[in-house]
Amino acid sequence: MPPATPSGSHQMRFTTLDRAQRVRFRRAVTLMLMTLLLPGSAQLVSGNRRTGRIALRTWAVLVLVGLGTLVASFFWHGVAFWAGTNTMVLQGLRIGLMVLAIGWAYLFVDAWRLGQPLTLQRQHRLAIVGVNGFLCFSVAGALLFGAHVVGVQRDFMISMFGNGAAVDAHHGRYNVLLMGGDSGAGRWGLRPDSMTVASIDAETGKTVLISLPRNMQNFPFAEGSVMAEQFPDGFDVEGMYLNGLSTWALDHAALFKGSKNPGVDATIMGIEGITGLKMNYWAMVNLEGFKDLVDAVGGVELNVRQPIPVGLPWEKTFHYIDPGKRKLNGHDTLWFARAREGSDDYSRMARQKCVMSAMLQQVSPQVALRNFEQIAGASEAMVSTDIPRGEVDRFVDLALKAKSQKIATLSLVPPMINTAHPDIALVQKKVAAAIARAEGAKPPAQETAEAAPAEEAPATTEAPVAEETSTPAAQPSPTPTPEAPQSVTGGSVGSMAEGYAANESEDLGAVC
Repeated sequence: MPPATPSGSHQMRFTTLDRAQRVRFRRAVTLMLMTLLLPGSAQLVSGNRRTGRIALRTWAVLVLVGLGTLVASFFWHGVAFWAGTNTMVLQGLRIGLMVLAIGWAYLFVDAWRLGQPLTLQRQHRLAIVGVNGFLCFSVAGALLFGAHVVGVQRDFMISMFGNGAAVDAHHGRYNVLLMGGDSGAGRWGLRPDSMTVASIDAETGKTVLISLPRNMQNFPFAEGSVMAEQFPDGFDVEGMYLNGLSTWALDHAALFKGSKNPGVDATIMGIEGITGLKMNYWAMVNLEGFKDLVDAVGGVELNVRQPIPVGLPWEKTFHYIDPGKRKLNGHDTLWFARAREGSDDYSRMARQKCVMSAMLQQVSPQVALRNFEQIAGASEAMVSTDIPRGEVDRFVDLALKAKSQKIATLSLVPPMINTAHPDIALVQKKVAAAIARAEGAKPPAQETAEAAPAEEAPATTEAPVAEETSTPAAQPSPTPTPEAPQSVTGGSVGSMAEGYAANESEDLGAVC
């Protein structure tokens, strides 16, 4: 009869086995956490050291490159903008993220193998499989999603922007013609509904928005241009307006040899002849597609001063936007900008400027990142432009600078300008003065002479600025008086007779 085994020895043996199981489990978990924090460290400790060294060195290089990029971007934002708009860099980053995802997933699987899962108890083995699967798919999934986002950005850059040559700033400013057009059949790009020149300081980003009415007539063209040769006395075609230049050019496309967009080229020739500014680039905005962009950023908040109709009276969805501070979706924002009931073209121009200002001020980098894919998709369908890809980083930098500054505006509309017979010399003086004020310079001398009444004593150099922006300095009020109530027409402060505040303001945000 075999000797009896003391019960204490059984308990000691099970306790020892249990401790060994816990040690192996902790070791397996540690190997996976090491792989999460320092990829390759698990292999360096318990597996193929060559694989571990390669992985650790690769990780160290990636960390150093990442930190260097962050530091460089902090001191010079152009690094990040350049990397985010360069298609070759984006393609390399996309491939790199996919390779990193595959390699990191392999290291997690190998760490699981090094943990010897078959030697573990069943519950420990199941836990290790769960932890490893969670870490593997989480890390690899995040990297693959990042590769997808980078791919979306690259496709957006390729489809949106061309490979044209960059154009240097003119007198320290970039002038970009922004046009809005309907997307209906036969109308896209044919008759721009709105035309605005964004004149941007090449260093500070200070922006002046110069709006031109679509019904302007009898205007000249840029000297030496195709349109100037056809209309040496100005565009005086009966019944034709500024927004009809595109249609005329498409009907006479043979005159514009080698042009991909004769309608846009003709419009630019007219804009340059009117304003005296040389255009660097242009962008055509599909106004119907604009509502998708507004929806992509979560809506835009606007100050609604009068009920604005949305839709047509016979439509089931017809309604009014009530007065007050309202956050509007894309559909309502588009109608806010374009509604005609109870307003005129110049009131609409004022509302459109307020929408542009609100979009610039309210769309933060955080919002753009959260909704990047939707924004990219909406923008691709919304905008056509000749801005080359190599210049996008420059304009992103300028846009961020402009975001923190007041936006000055000038609209070439009544009562200042007679759109049927515009005084082009006066137009160009007003444009030059608006840009000079935006740059903090004195207005041109002729603007000063024009602003000072002949029968009064000579005014100081500051008088013309005061005349343009507030009560004339030559007629101060002896005692403070309450400010007169502002009239509102078509949802915009002012009227056609007295002018609209948003059409000529040193601070667009304040009057909107």
